Amino acid sequence: MTVFRIGPAVADAFPDTLIAVVTATGLRGHETWPATDAAVEDLERRLADGTWHPADENDPRIASWHTAYRAFGTNPRRIRPSVDALGRRLAKKGTLPRINPAVDSYNAVSVRHGLPAGAFDLDHVTGDVEIRHADGGEHFTPLGEPDTVENPKAGEIIYVDTTDVLTRHWNHRDAHRTRVTDHSTHVAFLLETVDATRDERLLTTAADELRDLLAPHAERATVTYLRT
Repeated sequence: MTVFRIGPAVADAFPDTLIAVVTATGLRGHETWPATDAAVEDLERRLADGTWHPADENDPRIASWHTAYRAFGTNPRRIRPSVDALGRRLAKKGTLPRINPAVDSYNAVSVRHGLPAGAFDLDHVTGDVEIRHADGGEHFTPLGEPDTVENPKAGEIIYVDTTDVLTRHWNHRDAHRTRVTDHSTHVAFLLETVDATRDERLLTTAADELRDLLAPHAERATVTYLRT
């Protein structure tokens, strides 16, 4: 069983962090997921008719991540938190990308609630996963670029297992090795806030919503929480 933990230095630097881990086993990505399709289409329809807009950097949910990025030395207007980038893309194009049902599910929940989300195929994770500051010697292969190797800068916050880096800039971009495909059957999905005092109820609602999208297409879907 993969254990997720927040490193002590990250907990000290961001003491109001709360992360929901939604774990699905026996996932069936080749099925049709009508509830996910409906959730994505509902967001696109509401955006088109002007009744809803994704959160932008002026929204407190996004602004708190910009502040966090700056605190660990990343410019959030050049390298954006995942939910910020996804919301901007949706606002510009009017549609969310269709990747596969599992990824489409967490993208819809992420942009709907203004919370960063990501996922790891646990069959390709080695050992436990820690959120910590990079020391500058780690390696990262970006999603979709299997022949590229990057070195996170010292002090940058990363997700890392016993092999290498799983996510750069906390939640900016995931690794290629642990990407979620329609063949993935054992997946950990993450939803995050650095302001649990304000966002805990929002986060728990979003985690329950994601679990409910996954559950009809999995043997089991559970929610646990990481706290500082």
